[in-house]
Amino acid sequence: MNVWILCYDIREPKRLQRVHRFMCKCAQPVQYSVFLLIADDEGVARLLRHLEAYIEDEDDVRVYGIQAACHIETLGQAILPEGLLLLE
Repeated sequence: MNVWILCYDIREPKRLQRVHRFMCKCAQPVQYSVFLLIADDEGVARLLRHLEAYIEDEDDVRVYGIQAACHIETLGQAILPEGLLLLE
């Protein structure tokens, strides 16, 4: 399993809401259009195939693999819910 950050910019508000609802079922929201996902490569590919049904050419979806042990600094609200840890 790997740790991924998925983010998106969806141009149309109805599609944006649909994508957000879908993503909330699959990954941990970090910000409104940014999600933390723990999956293998095939899991990410499967998720992107499902997302294709929601997006149009004008939209932008990006997935970044990150190191599970990376150092994260935040200001304001916590990036993860209290008590949730990333372990590899």
